[in-house]
Amino acid sequence: MYSHIVIPTDGSELSSHALDQALALASKLGAKVTVMTVIESYRLLAFAPEQMIDTRAEYEQHAREYAAQALADAADKAKALGVACETAVIENENPYEAIIAAARERGADLIAMASHGRRGISGLVLGSVTVKVLTHSTVPVLVYRQAAPAA
Repeated sequence: MYSHIVIPTDGSELSSHALDQALALASKLGAKVTVMTVIESYRLLAFAPEQMIDTRAEYEQHAREYAAQALADAADKAKALGVACETAVIENENPYEAIIAAARERGADLIAMASHGRRGISGLVLGSVTVKVLTHSTVPVLVYRQAAPAA
């Protein structure tokens, strides 16, 4: 079935849930994983508030530390499940391109990732990395959506 899964993470709670699900799948399949995060360049004009409060050097240091912690946590989770895991930090202006390239270059046969499920104008303005990966990837994509709270 699947032998190598690329799991992009941004360290968010939803992304962490998707990571847990993808690692459980990898464990059942005996697949190896590459857990990755993408660091976008510092921008003077940005939609992400964290990019507006730091200087370029501060932003880059903070982004690298955050990525290192998220990937270390992911590697620990993989190890606990007995899943072979590599990690990668990739710098790219377009995270979706980095995700697709990582899957292709590493010979992955599945990308497993979260979707924040933005709709309406916020979905149009902010865009969706997941939608772009789905649109442009030739590698199959498994999308994790957190269940809606019970009514």
